[in-house]
Parts: sequence; C-alpha cells; structure tokens
Amino acid sequence: MGPPGAGKGTQAATLAQRIQGAHVSTGDIFRANVQQQTELGRTAQRYMDAGEYVPDEVTNAMVQDRLAQDDARESFILDGYPRTLEQVSTLDRILADLGSELDHVLVLTVDHEELIARLLKRAETSGRADDTEDVIRHRQEVYIAETAPLLPVYRERGLLREVDGMGTVDEVEARIDAALGL
Repeated sequence: MGPPGAGKGTQAATLAQRIQGAHVSTGDIFRANVQQQTELGRTAQRYMDAGEYVPDEVTNAMVQDRLAQDDARESFILDGYPRTLEQVSTLDRILADLGSELDHVLVLTVDHEELIARLLKRAETSGRADDTEDVIRHRQEVYIAETAPLLPVYRERGLLREVDGMGTVDEVEARIDAALGL
C-alpha cells in the first residue's frame, strides 16, 4: 500500500519474484482491459482519466477471480488493492472462501512533493495519459480520503509494516525484506 508514486508496482513485482508468488496488480488488470478495449476497460478508463478509483464491484470481482487462479494459491502480493474500507471487508471474505489470509500489509511512505515529482517523471518516460499534474494531485487527495483510513485497520490487526519508500529501488527493497524478515 501507499500513495500513487510510492513505488508499489515496482516493489510488488520484485517482491512477488523473491517469494515466488503471484503479482496481483489491479492497475495492470485495468490497463490490459483498456488496451483491449473491453467493456470493463472502457468503464475503467473513464475513472482512471479523472484520477478516480474504479468502482468496488468491478475491482472486487477481478481480484476474486485472480486470487482463485493456480499461481496465487500458495502466495501472492496484492498491488493496488484494497483501496477502500469496503474492499477490506470484501477481501476478508474472498480470502476466507479461499482458505487463505494476509501475512503482512506493507505501506510505503514517501514525501508528498517527491510523489508528485516521481509521477511527473513517469508521465514523461512511460506516456501514461493519466499522469498530468492536476490528475496526480487529485489522486493524492483521493488516496488520503479513501485509502489512508485502511492503515489503522491493518495496524490494529497487527499486520501493518511501514517502510520508508525514499531512496533507490534497491534501498527500498532491502527495507522491505528487513520488515518482512526475508
């Protein structure tokens, strides 16, 4: 977990490799559907272009389907999910139905202005249309309003591991491994 630009996608992908688990990224799923011009992709695109989250019912169904796939049975890394308190409840139900549970919840913490700078740089290098400064700033506000409230929930459950997301990819990776005892 962490705000947009914290490095979740980068770190989730490499962590999934290190633990030999599935990388379950809602962003990747949304972008694939947008590229393929599916009905879900067209719906998701409207929300993403405005810097809003895709509605829970769409996201929940995709995550449930993905977690039921063979490569996610032993271990997985969720990237971009859950993002709302309602999604926490849904994830709890999905995992119970699958006979699984969360071991840890990582949150990457990064200075606000650094987040903006990272996303503007990503916009230049990756050509992502949803990375304009206005949309970036709005996405930060949405994160604070809708996703940051999940942190106390996972802290109370004893699952939350806060990791400094500032520095190089390798430095952050080492901090994640230390936080997880890898």
